[in-house]
Amino acid sequence: MDPINPGPEGYGQDGDGSTPRQRPPRESLTNDFGQSAPARTARLVTGDFLLTVNPVDGSEIEPCPPAERPARPEKRTAAERTDHERAARPPVPPGPAQPELHLLERQDDREHLVRLLARGRSVRLTGPSGSGRTALLDLVADDCSDLAPDGVVRLNGFHRTPEDLLHDLFHAVYKAPAHRPGHDELLELIRDIGAVVVLDDIEFGGAGLDELIDATPECAFLIGATPDVPAPSADSAVEEVPLSGLERAGGVDILERAVGRVLTEEEANWAGDLWFESEGLPLRFVQAGALLRQRDQLRASTDAVDEFGVFASELPVDAPLDVPFDAEATDEVPLPSLGEAAAPAPLLAARLSASARATLRFAVALAGEVPHQAHLPALVGDTHADAALGELAACGLVSPVGSRYRLAAGVLQQLEAAGYADDTAAQALTAAQHYAWWAGHPSVTPERVCAEADALLAALAVLVPATVAPAEDEESTPVRLARTAAPAFAAGLHWGAWEAALRAGAEASRLAAEVREQAYFHHELGILALCGGQLDRARAELEASIGLRGALSDKRGTTAGRRALALVADLSGEALPAIAATAGDEIPDARHEESVSPAGGVTTPFPAVHSPFSDTVVTRRVPEEPAPVESGGGLVRMARRNLVAVGAGVLLTAVLGTVVGLGMTSHDNADDPSNNVSVNPSASEGTGDGSLGADPKQSSGTSDTGTATSRPTDPGADGTLGTSDDPTSPTGGATPSDTPTGTKGSSSGGTTHSPSKSPTPTPSHSKSASASPSKSSSPSPSDSVSPSSSAPTDTPSTTNSASGPASSAPAASSSSAAASEGSSESASAGSGTII
Repeated sequence: MDPINPGPEGYGQDGDGSTPRQRPPRESLTNDFGQSAPARTARLVTGDFLLTVNPVDGSEIEPCPPAERPARPEKRTAAERTDHERAARPPVPPGPAQPELHLLERQDDREHLVRLLARGRSVRLTGPSGSGRTALLDLVADDCSDLAPDGVVRLNGFHRTPEDLLHDLFHAVYKAPAHRPGHDELLELIRDIGAVVVLDDIEFGGAGLDELIDATPECAFLIGATPDVPAPSADSAVEEVPLSGLERAGGVDILERAVGRVLTEEEANWAGDLWFESEGLPLRFVQAGALLRQRDQLRASTDAVDEFGVFASELPVDAPLDVPFDAEATDEVPLPSLGEAAAPAPLLAARLSASARATLRFAVALAGEVPHQAHLPALVGDTHADAALGELAACGLVSPVGSRYRLAAGVLQQLEAAGYADDTAAQALTAAQHYAWWAGHPSVTPERVCAEADALLAALAVLVPATVAPAEDEESTPVRLARTAAPAFAAGLHWGAWEAALRAGAEASRLAAEVREQAYFHHELGILALCGGQLDRARAELEASIGLRGALSDKRGTTAGRRALALVADLSGEALPAIAATAGDEIPDARHEESVSPAGGVTTPFPAVHSPFSDTVVTRRVPEEPAPVESGGGLVRMARRNLVAVGAGVLLTAVLGTVVGLGMTSHDNADDPSNNVSVNPSASEGTGDGSLGADPKQSSGTSDTGTATSRPTDPGADGTLGTSDDPTSPTGGATPSDTPTGTKGSSSGGTTHSPSKSPTPTPSHSKSASASPSKSSSPSPSDSVSPSSSAPTDTPSTTNSASGPASSAPAASSSSAAASEGSSESASAGSGTII
């Protein structure tokens, strides 16, 4: 049986037709709604980098190999553009069909806008919220569908930057999955786009708008904005078209179409007062029509409700407007007051279903964002709660924004004043828990998560400031939501939401004292900054992440951070900063710190060391022109290593030359205290290996000829040092010397004193000398010296232990010269010093 391809057994039946195999329990496959499912990774090409979104250890980034680089993207066909546009529109609310309200008194504005766009001019339509600006833009977009070769592209500027809109325009025209081009490549591609761009709910003007228009010279923009948005710059070619309110007759017409009948005289007077107060905004008449429709439903008789249902008394949508109406039946339900008509949201909400009111509470908690209708049954707890969106849309309490719905203008403030914001924290927590589970489910695509980005970020904005450290067996909800949604935003190429989620997650993890998650968010922020070319910010975020992960001994996360930091160093041309590694941390792929070359043309000397053989000062000069940089900066790092190695070698040669020169110029004077051995030498005197003479090296006492040197004994009765020829004596025999190579204070010959002079202890000094590579070529003298010999001689009888077995020939000749120069002093009567 193949363990990878089990064949029939993989479908529950064994190959021999026996009993079906028992599947493992569901708990072993997934834990709590699929949280233990394998993490989903995504590979993206962004600019010159290949980005691997890793939700576990952190995303990895590297230079994009040529084989991974995508070809030039192709434009969508007309059918593909239609499908893409249909997917970007808000969903149709469920429930019964709502009356269609035709655009009134806007025909002149509609034709004027079409003429300007046909000439290639860009136009900004400015009107207050609720003035019907979005409906007018949709009609004009339909009229301009055949003006440009790339058709009409609809974009939404709510919470979007100019860079975000450029990427949205690119993906609306080109087929480029998992590809986010760099800024220069993006500008090159969108220059070839020729389309009518309908941009609604823009939030910026001035230089940002000029940048957007200048980047697309072949596009004509139809921009919708409110009066509080900054105007275009003075030298821009954008024409301003204001949008005013409706006339009184237009407001009455909207009310009659919303109610489905002719207004009574009292209702017509009430509509006149409303028109004066609202300045003719169409949204206010839509909401007023919903108030009149609810009033008609309340006055319906009980018999009609029992026979035909709750809404049976309402006339069909296509009913004629001249149907007679019984005005006497309206006395029991008065008309709303002018104050209620000016702020109708609380009164309208009070007459809706419980699911609709619960949906409004969630929308208030999420800063006006209405959850998608597919999430309402889980949030509200009602299987039919998705119909609540249709109720809200019919009352004019919500309006479309891009591919979703938000509370209409002024509704959020009205509901907050009515008490719908009292349980904001609880509602936001419920929404965050639901979205955290939903965003991490394997069946949910990154594109669907990006569509709900504003609702998720709104929940984080409410919960993050109040985040506290959770219990030991609990998990912080805002940290979990940000941790789950951030990789989906990155994979879905919604990088504005990615950055917002990472920053919210970093703050929440800091407040919750979750160091591991905080390190992850800082790592992702560094990766995001690196993708955007912000090297200083990327370096700071990555260093913070590496420090936190080093404290946790997270080797895999530290490796990912160091690789990204090495890429930052390569791109900036600087050295990789030294980072303290964790104890026992062995990361083979981590790059080492390298020296930083000084600026071009600056001479950087080593410490000025004068060689005894010459007066040359060793320096290092850096060429003015930088070395060529290949991929990864290999040549630069190789050149730095070579310079450091050569400099270290020259410095070592200079130090050795100095030591040898000092040895040549020194004089072995008989009166030099360093040539005399003290009576009671120190235990550590003359040792250079740290052994303190307790454990002598067996090889240090052997000369080049293989003869072991004698070992001084304790001073005798006359205070002299000598050796014993008796091998059984505790102080006799030829034993290896305890003095290691390089010590001059205890030579094998020792020092003999005349019997006529009292022995005076002479302090001994240990000279430090570097071992020379050449060996002494002079023959080894005898192992012992007679204590009675006092005549000086020109031939040295013992080998100076300052050089030991590694002493050089020049050092030996210098000792002989020094002995001959001082012979007159050393030959005095009664002196028995052996040189």
